[in-house]
Amino acid sequence: MDTAWSADDLAFRGEVREFLDTALTPDLRRAGGTMTSVYADPAVSLAWQRILHAKGWAAPAWPIEYGGCGWSVSRRAIFAAELAVAGAPPLSPMGLGMCGPVLIGHGAPEQKARFLPRILSGEDFWCQGYSEPGSGSDLASLQMSARAEGDSFVCNGHKIWTTHAHVANWVFCLVRTSQEAIRQRGITFLLIDMTTPGVEVKPIISLSGEHIQNEIFFTDVRVPAANVVGAVGDGWTVAKYLMQFERGGGMSAPAFKARLAHVCAAAAEIEGLGPRLAAAAIAIEALEAVELRVMARLSSGEAPGVESSLLKTVSTELSQHLTELALEAAGPYAAPFQPHLAHTGGPTPGFTPPNDRVAVGPPASHIAAPKYFNDRAGSIYAGTNEIQRNIMAKALLGL
Repeated sequence: MDTAWSADDLAFRGEVREFLDTALTPDLRRAGGTMTSVYADPAVSLAWQRILHAKGWAAPAWPIEYGGCGWSVSRRAIFAAELAVAGAPPLSPMGLGMCGPVLIGHGAPEQKARFLPRILSGEDFWCQGYSEPGSGSDLASLQMSARAEGDSFVCNGHKIWTTHAHVANWVFCLVRTSQEAIRQRGITFLLIDMTTPGVEVKPIISLSGEHIQNEIFFTDVRVPAANVVGAVGDGWTVAKYLMQFERGGGMSAPAFKARLAHVCAAAAEIEGLGPRLAAAAIAIEALEAVELRVMARLSSGEAPGVESSLLKTVSTELSQHLTELALEAAGPYAAPFQPHLAHTGGPTPGFTPPNDRVAVGPPASHIAAPKYFNDRAGSIYAGTNEIQRNIMAKALLGL
């Protein structure tokens, strides 16, 4: 296993740094550095996506023939690391990181031609319709129905915890097209236009006060059969393919190092946090070693497999730990509710900022509490960490 950067990789890293020095505006850097959610506000992420799209760098993992970069695994890792170090806001993953790769892997030629260019440009903004009340970790129990009727499906059901559904114009959904003895069968992957009659979005306000999540209600929503991705009844196969992208992510260790540096600066004069900060630094180094090992395997053509579950579990729990340390470092300054001083993942209903834009406490404290509250979901979304541990126990330990 060789985890050293080649001369070409180092030259590419210099090119990326030069680009970011000029392309990342002060406002975009400020937005990236004061985020409270894992998701940037759509207006911010789309502004940055347009800049990357103009450069041709919006989709590093996509093949060149579909408008992507066609980069090697190592170049994608370098790019992700440099974005984190520079403080760039993240792009919404629903289109570029999930639906796009699924269409490339399982979509019909007409679907690729129609949707991929608009995902790249940001003209289509996507959300994910997976979870339902009672069907979260046990996703195979989902009940949203899609009844075939002519050349359409008529959809009825309820999706929940749908990120940015209130601004998305498309949703990719798992729907039940038939009842089978094995629940994973009879599920279909369907693309639905959010402007279709019968689609209703209702907000869910998070503990941090932000409107990021939503419920979607579907009442007799008629969807063209041409919007099925893959085969009818074989959506579970498509969904498993997508989850490799949702859980795998990129190099997260550089972002964790940057976050830890901010926590260390805020906690410089606080007694008792030193050993815990050191433990976090060691955990980040261990995570980076695993990420490099996985990257080396991917570079040789091997599939990520169960490592996706491993990295998802470790990285989300490490992220939660960093928010706990940041909250302790902020102390009483974490108590004031100051969303106007941060870049939230969505609007904050009912909050009116003070006229004088007064700031209570040091800058790091302004996002400590909302980031802590937001990160509680990290060990739940993309498959709960308990489920991931079951996957690892079965695949790695044979239990």
